[in-house]
Amino acid sequence: MKLLVHISLMTGALMLLSAPAQAGVVHKIRVDGVINPVSSKFMIEAVDRAEEDDAEALMIELDTPGGLLEATRDIVQRFLAADVPVIVYVSPSGARAGSAGVFIALAAHIAVMAPGSNIGAAHPVTIGGGGMPGQGEPDSTSKSVMSDKMTNDAVALIRSIAEQRGRNMEWAERAVRESIAVTATDALKKGVIDLIAADVDTLLKAIDGRTVNLPNRELTLHTDEVRVKDFRMDWRQNILNRLSDPNIAYIFMMLGIYGLIFELSNPGAIYPGVIGVICLLLAFFAFQTLPLNLVGVLLIIFGIILLLLEVKVTSYGILTIGGAASLLLGSLMLIDTKVPILRVSLEVIIPAVIATVLFALFAVGMGIRAQSRKVTTGLEGLVGEIGEALTDLDPKGEILVCGERWKARSDSRIERGQEVRVTRVNRITLTVEAADNSG
Repeated sequence: MKLLVHISLMTGALMLLSAPAQAGVVHKIRVDGVINPVSSKFMIEAVDRAEEDDAEALMIELDTPGGLLEATRDIVQRFLAADVPVIVYVSPSGARAGSAGVFIALAAHIAVMAPGSNIGAAHPVTIGGGGMPGQGEPDSTSKSVMSDKMTNDAVALIRSIAEQRGRNMEWAERAVRESIAVTATDALKKGVIDLIAADVDTLLKAIDGRTVNLPNRELTLHTDEVRVKDFRMDWRQNILNRLSDPNIAYIFMMLGIYGLIFELSNPGAIYPGVIGVICLLLAFFAFQTLPLNLVGVLLIIFGIILLLLEVKVTSYGILTIGGAASLLLGSLMLIDTKVPILRVSLEVIIPAVIATVLFALFAVGMGIRAQSRKVTTGLEGLVGEIGEALTDLDPKGEILVCGERWKARSDSRIERGQEVRVTRVNRITLTVEAADNSG
């Protein structure tokens, strides 16, 4: 019996030794476009998931023109504390790690670029502020002081990242202060990145056997035969990420304004007001992720007010021109940044301004015409109607109007059978006059 047990154990051990080792898994996500709170959360969740699944590494394919400093800082903090190797791969050829992308790439355990890609110009954007300082002349002493603080803060952050990852600190500082950018080849020569790879397979083979420093240990990568598992944003993250596009946020804002204008000029329409409020709320959510300029918002509001006044005040077009100009300037200033992709496109602004001017004049004009139109229902609808005196009115009597018998009074004597015109309604008594007196 003991012999059989020993034989079974030996057989099981031999089977385990002879079985091929299970290949590890590398998680992979792709981040395109502006770095905002949505993409920041997506990357942080990817790190969490890779740690929970005990993945061999997390690979982030990156192509970004830049983004928000606060969102970038959250990503960097998570990368530096990650207990799983993070690989940032700037790809495909022609991709870039600009502005916030530089911070993200330098914070990775392994930074890789595709041939033909570039990295640099690290002037991230803060929520509520413009591009990083040093990119233009300050317009006041306070702005200059704030710009210096922002610059020094960003420099300190990027130098600490480069120091911790053993990368070129001098180049990293110049990328912030001077907005320099380099190609993949130059980045490799200057010690900014670890290697250049044409595709994911080449990258995984190249880093096989490398050792990376995690917070509490060293780890040797085994990526030659790993399985790559892709993860994408879910529908909710996709919607929120799309809303963070400045052009879409601007369009939602204008639609919201249209809805409110129509509702205010036509009380009781309901649907335009509800849709308008929903659009404005979506726009406000998007603006939370963008460097909004308060002056731009105020100019847009002022422009709308001028357009509304044009309908009631005779200005011979002056208010319309002023409103359109204010709306245009406000739209151009709405997003306060020097990063082109974070600004609202002229191809969106100009049609929107023209449409807003036309819509405001049409909607408000239609509402005023409706309000000035004669009332046709209720007691007030009787005013102006022609009736017949059923009795002498001296000054009181009865008349027949709209097929109904009414008590009436007149300031002058009216004979029975004479036509009368209703001039006023006072509860159940009508004030009338002789129809031939009113012309």
